Amino acid sequence: MKKVIVLGANGQLGKTIKDLPDSGTIDFHFYSRSDLDITNKTKLETLFAYSDFDYCINCAAYTNVEGAETNTEDAFLINAEGARHIAEVCNVYHVKLIHISTDYVFDGESIEPYTTTDQTNPINQYGKSKLQGELYIQEQLNEYYIIRTSWLYALHGKNFVKTIINKIKEDSTLNITTEQVGTPTSCVDLAHFIIHLINQGIVPYGVYNFSANGSTTWYEFAKEIAKNYNSDKLEKIKTSGSFKTVAKRPKYSVFDLKKTERIYKELNTWQNSVGDLIKAYKAGKYLK
Repeated sequence: MKKVIVLGANGQLGKTIKDLPDSGTIDFHFYSRSDLDITNKTKLETLFAYSDFDYCINCAAYTNVEGAETNTEDAFLINAEGARHIAEVCNVYHVKLIHISTDYVFDGESIEPYTTTDQTNPINQYGKSKLQGELYIQEQLNEYYIIRTSWLYALHGKNFVKTIINKIKEDSTLNITTEQVGTPTSCVDLAHFIIHLINQGIVPYGVYNFSANGSTTWYEFAKEIAKNYNSDKLEKIKTSGSFKTVAKRPKYSVFDLKKTERIYKELNTWQNSVGDLIKAYKAGKYLK
C-alpha cells in the first residue's frame, strides 16, 4: 500500500480526494493549512522525516486571482515559496510530488490548444506565482508530476457551478461573459486521474495537462449548469461581452490533451462531467 500525504486538504480538490471510495491501495494522510502550513519549511521537514510518504499531492494554493493582484506577496509566498519548500523536502526524503498548477501560466493569445511544451507567459500575478512554483519544482526534483488544470469546480468550496446554482435558487438574472474560452474541469475527474498516476506507478514524470474534453465560454458553461439543475431558468442566463476584473484573464486557455490521453483513457466531455456533478448535488450526496 502506498502512503500518500495530501496538502491543502480543505480545498475543493483535497476534499474531493477524501470523498473517493477506499481502493485499498493508498493510505491517505490529509493536512489542511491549519494542520501544516507549507510556508513553514521546518514543520514540513519534521513531518516528512518520520512519515515514509511515497507520494505528496500538493493541492495547497493561493487561488484568489483577484486578490493576488494586491496581495502579491501572499500569492508568491504560498504558490511559489511554498511549492519550493515542498519540493526541497520531497527531494531529501525521496517522495514523489504531484503538484496542481493552472492554465493561467499561459497568456491566452494562442488560437490552438496549449501543449505542455508551449511557451508560458502569465498575464496576472496568480499565474506568475504558479509558474514560479512550477520552476522551483523542476529545479529541485526529477520525480514529479505537475498537472496543469483549468476552471475547476466541485461539490466543495466556492466555485462557478455552485455560484450559478445559488443564483438560480435566488431567481436572479445573470450576465455571463463570452470573452474567455476554456474547459471546465470536475475535481472528481482530476482526483481519479491523480489516483491513476499513483496506482500505475510507471507513468513518465513531467508536466501534464488535465481537463475534460471540449471547450466553451463561461456563458455556455452557465447555461449547461442551468440546463442540468433547473432548465426552467435558462432564460435567466444572459450574455455579456465583457466582465470587469482587476486581474487580466487569458482569453483562450484550452489544453491539448494528447500527452495525457496516451496514459489515461477515461477523459469525459465537460458537459457529461457537469451533469454528473449536478446529479450528485441534487441527490444531496457526494459523488463517489
